[in-house]
Amino acid sequence: MPPSKKSGVLRSVVRGMGSYLPERCVTNHDLEAMVETTDDWIVQRTGIRQRHVAAEGETTSMLGTKAAQAALADAQLTAADIDLIIVATSTPDYTFPATATQIQAALGITHGVAFDLQAVCSGFVFAVATADKFLRSGSHKRALVIGAETFSRILDWQDRTTCVLFGDGAGAMVLEAQTNAGTLADRGVITSHLRSDGRHRAKLYVDGGPSSTQTVGHLRMEGKEVFRHAVGMVTDVIKDAYAASGATSDMLDWFVPHQANKRIIDASAEKLGISPSKVVTTVHLHGNTSAASIPLALTVAREDGRIKTGDLVMIEAMGGGFTWGSALIRW
Repeated sequence: MPPSKKSGVLRSVVRGMGSYLPERCVTNHDLEAMVETTDDWIVQRTGIRQRHVAAEGETTSMLGTKAAQAALADAQLTAADIDLIIVATSTPDYTFPATATQIQAALGITHGVAFDLQAVCSGFVFAVATADKFLRSGSHKRALVIGAETFSRILDWQDRTTCVLFGDGAGAMVLEAQTNAGTLADRGVITSHLRSDGRHRAKLYVDGGPSSTQTVGHLRMEGKEVFRHAVGMVTDVIKDAYAASGATSDMLDWFVPHQANKRIIDASAEKLGISPSKVVTTVHLHGNTSAASIPLALTVAREDGRIKTGDLVMIEAMGGGFTWGSALIRW
């Protein structure tokens, strides 16, 4: 039964985090043998030093399942405790059914609901916001929110401007509806803000799809244009979060942005007045893993002891579409 709302308000509280990275690690030096690029060029422009690539036959749902199992173990829960699964991905196993249903089956869950959400690199933030709506409504009790990607499958490995940027991986968060007073000091998702603007499609997209070309296609990007829009867009939704919650940059314990490019991360933090010491950066280890990047970064910061219970954490992302969003979470 859903929890009672009588004694306060429902918040979506983080119970656990987990992640999974494919075994194969591809360094910048490995890429030097594949395309015309150098380690110095990649590091200087992006901060990326390595990325993980899924093995042949290793699918997005397989990565997501392993991340989900790790998150459940961290939460000290079982699959039977979950009644909502939302998977953020742009690289599903199939056109249909949803990758979320494949993870649901792999976990042995036969109740509740599972579905995919597509907002590219903003997907995990969108998925957290969506799960939060379900949990706050009282319709569901516990959610698995997963970001999982195999972007290596949609890269043009001859395009040195894009193939060096992306990697594969998955991260998962367990959210649980809990009743509290509803103040900024209480644990849970405090506020979320989402935006989209479809006029920017040509700046970052995949040149294929069932309805258009009947092919999967490859990722195409106008890097300078994406960079030009990114900082302004992500800072706007963070300012919206501050206005809605009463929080400020000084009050944040951790800023966990989408891990696309270190220059974008640094510029966004500087514009918002967030100290570099509060910024969680994993782009050098994982590359851009799209919807998986934020939960991967959160898991790293949880496991190394940075993010602790009670910390105020801001997550934000921007992705193709354009889509962008933020979520403020008291851990």
